[in-house]
Amino acid sequence: MNYSRLAFTDAVKALQEENGSRRTYDRMEKMQVTEGLSGNEIAFIEDQDHFFMASFGGNGYPYIQHRGGPAGFLKVLDAKTLAFVDFTGNKQYISIGNLQTNPNVALIMVSYPQRARLKVYAKARIVALADDPSLFEKIEPADYPHRPERMLVLDVQAFDWNCPQHITPRYTVEDIEVAFAPQKAYLAKLEAENLALKAELAKLKTAIA
Repeated sequence: MNYSRLAFTDAVKALQEENGSRRTYDRMEKMQVTEGLSGNEIAFIEDQDHFFMASFGGNGYPYIQHRGGPAGFLKVLDAKTLAFVDFTGNKQYISIGNLQTNPNVALIMVSYPQRARLKVYAKARIVALADDPSLFEKIEPADYPHRPERMLVLDVQAFDWNCPQHITPRYTVEDIEVAFAPQKAYLAKLEAENLALKAELAKLKTAIA
């Protein structure tokens, strides 16, 4: 796998040469060879609850679709294969239609709290639910409300990480609840102590009276 060799077309290389970055990326292109996803990429993917996927129509235009689900709905089958269940949506079928003529897709996954981006080139295969029940059992997010239509298997061709520049940190409600859990517990403790002190004070006032 070599992301640079796929991403750096002749036009891209010409622009790199013109802007003084070609020498650096030439070294990267020669050295950036991997045998598949490492533990770092796998852990990152398994933590994602959304990603964006680009496919390519017969008219040459790309189409970018947001895919969401529970954390880990994009499954890592092995170091070179990803898969997910395609849920029923608005029934436009643009991505699925594009894959009928061009299997090439590009994914980008973003972790806003970590300010990290992972880019993936892959070839997509459409798998009917009835054609591989064991795969469906393995990748279905059973506790998530959804209507499955099909499965998509992604044969990873290459991947790369983006720099964190210009990623604004954002946090989900769950992230915020976890972060503030100790403060909430501390406030609850103080409130309980305050109520206990008020009760003791009331007893003292009654006794004095």
